[in-house]
Amino acid sequence: MCSPQESGMNAVGVRMVTRSRSRGPGAGQQGRREKPAPLRREEAAAEGRKSYSPVKRQRKAPRLNVAYEASEGEKGEGAEHLQSPAWEPQDWRWQLENIRTMRSGKDAPVDQLGAEHCYDLSAPPKVRRYQVLLSLMLSSQTKDQVTAGAMQRLRARGLTVDSILQTDDSTLGTLIYPVGFWRNKVKYIKQTSAILQQHYDGDIPASLAELVALPGVGPKMAHLAMAVAWGTVSGIAVDTHVHRIVNRLRWTKKATKSPEETRRALEEWLPRELWSEINGLLVGFGQQTCLPLRPRCQACLNRALCPAAHGL
Repeated sequence: MCSPQESGMNAVGVRMVTRSRSRGPGAGQQGRREKPAPLRREEAAAEGRKSYSPVKRQRKAPRLNVAYEASEGEKGEGAEHLQSPAWEPQDWRWQLENIRTMRSGKDAPVDQLGAEHCYDLSAPPKVRRYQVLLSLMLSSQTKDQVTAGAMQRLRARGLTVDSILQTDDSTLGTLIYPVGFWRNKVKYIKQTSAILQQHYDGDIPASLAELVALPGVGPKMAHLAMAVAWGTVSGIAVDTHVHRIVNRLRWTKKATKSPEETRRALEEWLPRELWSEINGLLVGFGQQTCLPLRPRCQACLNRALCPAAHGL
């Protein structure tokens, strides 16, 4: 099974980047798609100070607004987008702090078996990134325990792009079963692996747009892959747990009907510095307390603050 010790990649700090443009791919790889390893916070700050050279100081410089990589539809917007939103949910900060308190034990399945724990720590960087992407592809409509078991069986045979392409469909299906929609995932894994071998030298893309273009990779997987594999926050990863809880807490102006709609509504007001935290926080909360059926409202610190608790 995947273990908490295999979280080396997650130890790399989430890197903040400006809106100007995304960095090219790389992180220690050779070729035109390579990019350097994510900078530490202090190194990034030092580089920013070196590159900044004001032409003329006529007034006190405004406070610098730092943003994560712009998501689709944001490019071209001015700095005013980063100002406090006109709308935000009532009591959301109090609700968030209560969830943090309830999740302080870090003992939910996602805390031990999530994508950041399911890769081979001793593998080369691009192999680790490929394993992260594969675990995310397997995780759709699948419990973390089942995904972790499938990843363990795959890794036991040497989990690389080449090894997957050399494995016949029947054997691959046996290895990943019983993940949800395993037959479709066999097809998607083979197709995506072939694309990575042909166009990315066995690595995974370093941009959101290229990731979602891969067969079987949706927005949630792509945002998590950017964060875990590349150390870049490109948006909020919203799965069924996050979608459910956000709607129960009324964290959107109106009810949303899909995880992607929830993501867009949440990104309109949630401060960007919380984007990297919110997925794991709410997923674990959804696994332990705010269950899909029969949520444990009596044990929830938000029972008096949750609009949905009165109707459940």
